[in-house]
Amino acid sequence: MSSAKKNIPFKPYIQNQLHLLPPSLDQLIAENHPVRVVNDVIEKLDIDSLLKSYKGGGTTSYHPRMLLKVLVYSYLSNIYSSRKMEQGLKENIHLMWLSGMSQPDHNTINRFRTERLKGVIKKVFSEIVLLLVGSGHISLKEAYTDGTKIEANANKYTFIWGNAIKTSKERIVKQLEELWAHGQKVAHEELKDTTPITFEEISAEKVKATVDQIQQAIADKPVDKKVKQKLKYASKHWPENLEKYQQQSELLEGRNSASKTDPQATFMRMKEDHMKNGQLKPGYNLQLSTNNQYITCYSLHQCSTDYPAFIPHFEEFETLYGMLPDTVTADAGYGSEQNYQYLHNKGIEGYVKYNYFEQEQKGKRKAAAFHHSSLYYNKEKNTFTCPMGQTMNFIGERKRTTDNGFIQTYQKYQAQNCNNCPLRSSCHTQKGNRIIEVNHTLEQYKEIARANLLSEKGIAHRKQRVKDTEPVFANIKQNKNFRRFNLRGLLKVEIEAGLIAIAHNLKKMAA
Repeated sequence: MSSAKKNIPFKPYIQNQLHLLPPSLDQLIAENHPVRVVNDVIEKLDIDSLLKSYKGGGTTSYHPRMLLKVLVYSYLSNIYSSRKMEQGLKENIHLMWLSGMSQPDHNTINRFRTERLKGVIKKVFSEIVLLLVGSGHISLKEAYTDGTKIEANANKYTFIWGNAIKTSKERIVKQLEELWAHGQKVAHEELKDTTPITFEEISAEKVKATVDQIQQAIADKPVDKKVKQKLKYASKHWPENLEKYQQQSELLEGRNSASKTDPQATFMRMKEDHMKNGQLKPGYNLQLSTNNQYITCYSLHQCSTDYPAFIPHFEEFETLYGMLPDTVTADAGYGSEQNYQYLHNKGIEGYVKYNYFEQEQKGKRKAAAFHHSSLYYNKEKNTFTCPMGQTMNFIGERKRTTDNGFIQTYQKYQAQNCNNCPLRSSCHTQKGNRIIEVNHTLEQYKEIARANLLSEKGIAHRKQRVKDTEPVFANIKQNKNFRRFNLRGLLKVEIEAGLIAIAHNLKKMAA
């Protein structure tokens, strides 16, 4: 039976229907849509710092407020490519409404993102955070801090390794010393009056001069063919290689690794690895402080561990707001002497775990019977007592400099006589009398941290940290599918981190 006989009613479908007054884009957007929040918030911002990046004169430019709205809403909508933003400005009614039907191309969008927002994005971000503070959404007094690694837009198979450079330079030094020794043996008279050669510090010029000197000295001497070939190879390749190593060392800037396609990215172990084997990939360490699941501060770092990023992160916090939080809660990755000292000096109430705090609470970590933490310490006399009851006297200090330049002080204590002690084999394996090293300052900070963490407030802050920071990272990586930066270089990557942080805050505000 046909549909006509059934008398089925259908809604009118007239594709070419003309409207007396065409509907405006504003009418097509729901009142509670996130795009309206983006528009309203960015309209309230003071963008004078952004306007200063324009010289004036010449042809007309797209308004920076419009481009900022387009970028923020694109990141809010999981659109990270400038080409897709260009496409969206022709097809997406929300982007078309924000832009007022303007259609900047992808080059204009990308130039604005990478050049105009440089040095400005953090001010824009902080203004939005202060608006959230003013509206009662968040507070800057409590900071819940954590970090995550995000892959860089770089080739993971082209890399620079600091250890490889060091090994290659050591190999050149060793071979150069061998060639010099051989040259002295063969041409003793020619080289006996030369200035003694030391190869502790080598350069391309020094290697070339040394090789040339050896070649001239043995030119008319009967020398093994292999030695001549080695000298020829050294003269041709070693200076060039050393110049390359010097350039690579400058790119590393004290790090142990870098990518050739983004030299400011550091190789780090990523959890989000499809091979599930902890593969090293070039990336950046993104540090976030949150409050009520809003991002209050973000910072990008080139270190693969969290503790060196802690102080720079809160220095950034202070720069943004002219103040520091009253309390900071962070996981065990931040529990270092330097960070505890920073919290103490700044008067911040810290709830920061040390590396074995969780094991202590679960009863899985008990100090070994012979570990220095199990020995009795007499604070007045500054002595320890060994398991056999001997006094261990203070014999001096040792300084240790951490990777980020912080100097730690360890006190050394020595037992008086370990000979014929029945516990010696279990107590220690040192040749003489046992020596222990103790960092009293760090131990005191850990005692304070333990007391804070186990207090009623500490337990509440620890629970809140898990509910506060983890969902933010989950939203960025899972819901927003932001697992890899699109730009290269630390400054440009910081701009992207700022855009994703602003987008996260405004989407949550809209929700």
